[in-house]
Amino acid sequence: MDDTWLVVGLGNPGPSYAANRHNVGHMVLDVLAGRVGGLFKAHRRARSDVLEGRLGGVPGQRVVLAKPRAYVNESGGPVSALLGYYDIRPGRMVVVHDELDIPYGTLRVKLGGGDNGHNGLKSIRRSIGTGDYHRVRFGIGRPPGRQDPAAFVLRDFSTAERKELDWAVDRAADCVESLVCEGLERTQNQYNS
Repeated sequence: MDDTWLVVGLGNPGPSYAANRHNVGHMVLDVLAGRVGGLFKAHRRARSDVLEGRLGGVPGQRVVLAKPRAYVNESGGPVSALLGYYDIRPGRMVVVHDELDIPYGTLRVKLGGGDNGHNGLKSIRRSIGTGDYHRVRFGIGRPPGRQDPAAFVLRDFSTAERKELDWAVDRAADCVESLVCEGLERTQNQYNS
């Protein structure tokens, strides 16, 4: 499946976490699922919900969209299983995740790098043995005052943030689509400004 991309949206399972900042990866994948025109189905072996399809028009780029059913800090196992099952190398994977060190709604796209304290990325690196995959980093900003970052990411977006959330999530989906269809450099030029 040399032409296939694996797009993973990080987030915690269950409805109580659905609107949390930590679940923005799942939110972006839901928008992409709408564009692909399908529904996620359980992939038991990989403990994930997956959807196979094409992005970017006709004929489009073949993608596997995946939302691990594990907690964010345990994402590595499902991601490793997905890469193995679909025979996709890490360089053809995009991970969409929340990022504390970027202002709210800002996007950054990169290939490789460290985990910047993100436990989901740490888990993925441990499981697949590399950090050389694409990331779409969705800025959620730093917590106010002395609030614990771990508590901050597990809270829903604020009322003010929710006013722009749909637009920001849709833009992140555009970014993922650009990355898999147009390439890294062109996507960085458009979204890393």
